[in-house]
Amino acid sequence: MIPEMLVIVAVTAGLGLLVALAGLGAMRLLRERSIGVMLAVVVVVTVVATVGGMVALTLKMIIEGTSRDIVLSVVAVGGLVGLGVATVLSRRVLAASRRLVDAVHAVTASGEFTPPGGLPAELGTVAGSLDQAYRRLRLGRERERALESARRELVAWVSHDLRTPLAGMRAMAEALEDGVVADPETVGRYHRQIRLEVDRLSGLVDDLFALSRIHAGALRLSRSRIGLGDLVADALAGVEQLARAKGVRLTGEAGPVVPVQADAGELSRALRNLVVNAIRHTPGDGTVVVRASAEDGTACLSVADCCGGIPADDLPRVFDVAFRGEAARTPSPDGTGAGLGLAIARGIVEAHEGTIDVVNSGPGCRFEIRLPLSV
Repeated sequence: MIPEMLVIVAVTAGLGLLVALAGLGAMRLLRERSIGVMLAVVVVVTVVATVGGMVALTLKMIIEGTSRDIVLSVVAVGGLVGLGVATVLSRRVLAASRRLVDAVHAVTASGEFTPPGGLPAELGTVAGSLDQAYRRLRLGRERERALESARRELVAWVSHDLRTPLAGMRAMAEALEDGVVADPETVGRYHRQIRLEVDRLSGLVDDLFALSRIHAGALRLSRSRIGLGDLVADALAGVEQLARAKGVRLTGEAGPVVPVQADAGELSRALRNLVVNAIRHTPGDGTVVVRASAEDGTACLSVADCCGGIPADDLPRVFDVAFRGEAARTPSPDGTGAGLGLAIARGIVEAHEGTIDVVNSGPGCRFEIRLPLSV
């Protein structure tokens, strides 16, 4: 009995091995074909191995007559059922994959992708990944368009803002060169005006260079442990003359110890830009308050002015390049205010892994810089 069982096992195992090798060879040849074809090969191999084994066993057992016909009929029907199920399943997989491919081909120029429904789990995962990828592409395109629009606006603004002072300097220089202006008082006034315009243009070039470094990711910080109280004092001292000329009162408030790890020069520039912006848009006899404090584990620098507030629609655009918000804040009479200071401040703060924001508060608005406290 045992030798007979060994023979049966050997026969079925040998037949199954041959069918498996044939199936692996077929799958290797068809590895670049559709999933449905490969799935059909798998099912065919399984069915053929099972049917072949059953047929071999039936013949080995020497079943005669009606009994053998019944067994072979059952095996044949089982094999046909398996092949039929495999065919239906492969067609469904192929149809699902075609729907996914058609959905990809139907993607519009704007990147709108609509995942088809009724997909198998794996294809559904692929469709979800494609949807996320197309969303990221749309966001990237929107950011690219926004940057391109900002670049064009900046170029137009720079061209406009450079043309006026250059034209004035040329006119004054020609007047001095041609001797049209000869009295010492007027000559001195022309020289002072030319010097003032040169300083303004130098400041504009410096701002453009700083902004280009920020956008290029080339801003290099030399961090050290500094106190925000000293930073506030230095910023107020640097803009005191501008505030006195405008008739604006400056007030500084700082906590006892507010240490941060930051580049003192760059962070001071960001704070100074905020204070200068506040002074320019605060009317005479107004007050600008600069505070440094520690709140909830973060260092906070705030600059509050009396500008009258910013419309809600303009708040998200305050830190955009070249945005001056004339609809909400009257430009200063001296013609200053390039529209780059707040954009530079945001770039510097973000390079410090901090945040900068603006809210309407009281008689004006309040700019806030938040940085991690140094431990």
